[in-house]
Parts: sequence; structure tokens; C-alpha cells
Amino acid sequence: MITLRPGGERGLAEFDWLKSRHSFSFADYHDPEHMGVSDLRVINEDTIAPAGGFGTHGHRDMEIISYVLEGALKHRDTLGNEMVIGEGEVQRMSAGTGIMHSEYNASDAAPAHFFQIWVMPERAGIEPGYEQKLFSAEDKRGKLRVIVSPDGRDGSLRIHQNAALYASVLGDGDTVSHPLETGRQAWVQLARGAVTVNGTALNAGDGAAIADEASVEITATGGEDAEFILFDLR
Repeated sequence: MITLRPGGERGLAEFDWLKSRHSFSFADYHDPEHMGVSDLRVINEDTIAPAGGFGTHGHRDMEIISYVLEGALKHRDTLGNEMVIGEGEVQRMSAGTGIMHSEYNASDAAPAHFFQIWVMPERAGIEPGYEQKLFSAEDKRGKLRVIVSPDGRDGSLRIHQNAALYASVLGDGDTVSHPLETGRQAWVQLARGAVTVNGTALNAGDGAAIADEASVEITATGGEDAEFILFDLR
């Protein structure tokens, strides 16, 4: 079963420095029909204007992933990390018992475009932690590259939950397939281009929940590269 989440129907928060589309209920946007999938609680597609950003604020008991599509983010937290997260880089921050951080566009000239992702942790009270790694377009081209996993396999970032996140860049007509074990489900979020997911068409910004399927088959369409992320969930 495929359930489409059209990009144009997502929640919207828009300020002079931020445009954010919410796949699931978040902040002032509440939709009881879109509260998340399994342990996946938030997918926000954010564009931050030059020099804009989120001032220092706190999180706890959440696994937070940033996937940078364009531009760069400047991150600072109470663990002592002061990092710039560039295009193709992925950050995993385990908020655990509590962490304060800020996140700004690292550029005074170009926007920063990224996915902000929240996953519920396997338990409360985890020690806060931070990881960051580059996954180049070539590393993702024509395949599903695991970028976040419970065991850090294949050089992926480690998350404290039984969930895995894959990323891919496909040329027109290219196909990848991901098996789903019994009882597992998936979410696909398309960043750019166009694809079909088990025969259902998605355009940039669209998402899809996949359940009660043996596998997820994704084919790029539309004559240009397609970039997307895929979650394998309980």
C-alpha cells in the first residue's frame, strides 16, 4: 500500500528568513492525519535566507538529523561542537538528556536548503552525542547508500533507534529496489526530480508511506537526476 503525501499539501511556516514545509505536524501546524510514521516524527524541508537561522534553543530525547541539499549550515552546541555542514553532508545530533544548539546559514549571500529530520529514540535519557559526515553525489549515484543506521554499518552515522536512512541520486530511467522485512514499513521523501515509487508518481517535495509491501522500487523519470531519501522503519 502506497500513501502519497503531496508536497504542496504540507504545512507551511514562512518568515523573512525561513521557508519551512512540514510533512508532519510541527510547531503551529497540526494535522491529526499527519503525525509521523512509526518512529519518524518530523521531516521539514527548510530554506534559510543568507545570514538567517535558528538561535540557541534546546532539545531532549530526540535523534535529530540534518541533510544538506544546497548551501551550508553553521552549527554550535553545548557539547563544544562548532561545525559547518556543507552540501551533501549529514549531521546526527542525539539530544538525549538535553542539549542546546544554534543553527545558522553559513553564507551571507546564498540560501541554505536542507531536510530537518526527527526520530524518536529507543529510550529516554541517552547521553547527548554528535556525528557529521559527507556523502557525495557520486557515493549515492545509482544506488541506495545507507547514511544513518542503528549499528553504523558501512560508514553510516549511528542512530539510537531501529531505523535506517538511505539516500540516492538516480539518472533518468535508473531504478533501485529496497526489500522490506515482514512488519517493516518505509517512507520516501523526494528532494528533486521525479520518480515512481512502486508505480506511484512523485515530484519534488512529495513524500510517500509504504506499508504491507515486500519491497520498495524507485525509478527516476522526467529526464533529469532525482535525489531522494528512504527510511526503513519498524
